[in-house]
Amino acid sequence: MSDIMARITEILQAIGNTGWEWLAYLALALGILFTVVFRVTQLRRFPTMMRLISTGGTMGKDGEGISSFQALSMTLASRVGVGAIAGVATAIAAGGPGAIFWMAVTGFLGSASSYAESTLAQVYKRKIDGEHRGGIPYYIYHGLKLRWLAVVAALVAFLAYGFLVPGIQSNNISSTVEYAFGIDPWITATIVTALLGFVIVGGTKRIVNVAQLIVPFMAVGYIVVALVVIFWNFQDIPETIGLILSSAFGAHEVFGGILGFAITWGIRRAIFTSVAGVGEGTYGAAAAQVSHPAKQGLVQAFSIYVDVLFVCMATGLLIVATDSYNVITPIGEVLHQGHIPADLVTGGANAQAAIDTVFPGFGSVFVALAIFLFAFTSQVAFYYIASSNLIFLTKEKVNEKALWVLKIGSLVISFVGGVISADMMWAAGDIGYVVLGFINMISILLLLPVVIKVYKDYERQRNAGQNPVFHPEELGIKGADFWITADQDEEVKEEVRNLTT
Repeated sequence: MSDIMARITEILQAIGNTGWEWLAYLALALGILFTVVFRVTQLRRFPTMMRLISTGGTMGKDGEGISSFQALSMTLASRVGVGAIAGVATAIAAGGPGAIFWMAVTGFLGSASSYAESTLAQVYKRKIDGEHRGGIPYYIYHGLKLRWLAVVAALVAFLAYGFLVPGIQSNNISSTVEYAFGIDPWITATIVTALLGFVIVGGTKRIVNVAQLIVPFMAVGYIVVALVVIFWNFQDIPETIGLILSSAFGAHEVFGGILGFAITWGIRRAIFTSVAGVGEGTYGAAAAQVSHPAKQGLVQAFSIYVDVLFVCMATGLLIVATDSYNVITPIGEVLHQGHIPADLVTGGANAQAAIDTVFPGFGSVFVALAIFLFAFTSQVAFYYIASSNLIFLTKEKVNEKALWVLKIGSLVISFVGGVISADMMWAAGDIGYVVLGFINMISILLLLPVVIKVYKDYERQRNAGQNPVFHPEELGIKGADFWITADQDEEVKEEVRNLTT
């Protein structure tokens, strides 16, 4: 039986790897396209992003909608996961230090994709049971009028985020805690499941509160520790940057021969950790209350910066600056061995070893805590994503019995994933991401004319010195019922006009 399961896992992994190969390059192509179409708005409007995060939205009356910052925190809860630590180490091990550069490039381009998909999530969102809900299936159905495709996307996302990836994150937590502290996985899984239950039973309000409390703390804390270690080795910083750049363009005498791997792995890991274009961030984006969809599009574009350009880059520089990495080719040739064991090529242990060079004995504890927080907040965000898809599947109505089935199922999977091998979950989850990614990217392309209209409308109002307010009927956009209803409500209309930019 175990041999059969192992064989099935191998097949799923092969399918997932092939799918990710194609998906990564499609995501890169779309990132380039959107960067050009929106005139590098992710860079031009960077100061605006900063203002919008703190002032671009507000909690609506009776808790309807959440602020831009809260929506950003929810999105980062899902984006900034274990991949921001272990995934970066994997990219360096396979592609050399140059992979870090290509991760940064992909992250920058991916932020334009995040802008596009998040703007669509806002345009086609709905108010359901007093909350703003939206995401991939909502804009496929209301924007493209393809209900069958919307149902497929919602079903895949519901199963993946409700019953697969929670177990993967729990497994990451249990294995890391066991390595760092020697605590039995059963104990860790029980604690994690209990904490997750406490959060998700409290509904959206508690999920949002936990996200906005933990996410900024964990991201800033991790980056600060990484920067301390990097600048402790300040004399090596110029050499480290030179090594990364020379490796990225094939000029390094050792890593020049694996330039293709540097590009491929840099792109793949950046897409995998940020899931820009895959649609994961659209659900949190739709929950925000703003006066114009493009505002939240800009805020969500910034989430890619935090994940890839801040957290992932901090991990990469941390590992390379302290020589805590090995590079091995697919045929087993060792191109570089750092001060760590030769068999250590992936995982959080690289970051642990890097931190230990400055704070002996602190690396394993700190990285274990970071992975715990990253993975746990991802679990919380994944439940919200699964619930939004479930609500779509129940004809955009809240079915409490169905939501309780989801809650119990997510908790069971979280516990089971913490005590068993999660290889098959990883493989199945990868395929789920690939399917969602292709559906979402094709949908964004088909809805690109809508995004362009919204983008131009925002730019026009901003350039005229106005606080942009969205009127879909004036732009000829159909299916944006939330905004038309809000437009007819003078009280809501006055409230959104008062939102500052």
